[in-house]
Amino acid sequence: MADDDIDLDALPDDELVTQMHDDLYDGLKDEVTAGVDILLGRGWTPYRVLTEALVEGMRIVGVDFRDGILFVPEVLLSANAMKAGMAILKPLLAQTGAPKTGKMVIGTVKGDIHDIGKNLVAMMMEGAGFEVVDLGVNTDVDRYLAAIDEHQPDILGMSALLTTTMPYMKVVIEALKTKGIRDRIVVLVGGAPLNEEFSLSVGADAYCRDAAVAVETAKAFMARRSNQMAAG
Repeated sequence: MADDDIDLDALPDDELVTQMHDDLYDGLKDEVTAGVDILLGRGWTPYRVLTEALVEGMRIVGVDFRDGILFVPEVLLSANAMKAGMAILKPLLAQTGAPKTGKMVIGTVKGDIHDIGKNLVAMMMEGAGFEVVDLGVNTDVDRYLAAIDEHQPDILGMSALLTTTMPYMKVVIEALKTKGIRDRIVVLVGGAPLNEEFSLSVGADAYCRDAAVAVETAKAFMARRSNQMAAG
């Protein structure tokens, strides 16, 4: 590994951050955590380390994933390296009350136990600075509603990989309408058999074909919301 020859401690801040982007891209967990520790030791705030080193690194990964340069196994390695860095930062961010991009509740719908795509979205969203509550697989409407009540998310993400479980997304969205909370939550749906037309038919806000698109879409909705609040 080329990184064995690089003394991270000896790099100035800007070069270290660039090196961390490369290490994230290559899925090098130990190097990423070392970089996080070094920057914190140099007096960087946890939020600055998060945004400039980890979030920016994952943004680069996301762009190449979207463009077909990176594939799921490589992105999972990057996301795992990012999570290792996040494990150091999370308690520090909580102490400092650092701003979050937004909050998301995500789960694979009832009857479906596929989770690779959902896990990738959750990890990429965390990498983009979102707080993510992952409900796992086979999530029924009551668990979605309970999580929304408890966590008050900005975004609800639902995943399905089976054509037989896709219609359950509409059950959840109808339940949000019944509770009178549909308008305050952005609903994003994804999974291999889905498409734009289906997402419209069940009343979702957007269909996300992969994790990179999910992050871009979520950020766009959050930006629109903050603009509306500023204008209102």
